[in-house]
Amino acid sequence: MKTLVIVTGPTASGKTSLAIELAQALDTEIVSADSRQLFHDLPIGTAAPTPGQLAAVTHHLV
Repeated sequence: MKTLVIVTGPTASGKTSLAIELAQALDTEIVSADSRQLFHDLPIGTAAPTPGQLAAVTHHLV
């Protein structure tokens, strides 16, 4: 059986760091489901992962 782990919360609450720690511990990848991701080049209201965070674990849909 496969398990889906969902990390939710407000911007700047530490979701990205927690998701990276979980992904590394579970040997898996991260799929972003940010409600603002459909707005191209509109960083208002979002906090994109840093290049270092993106390099730590494979990310999808960022």
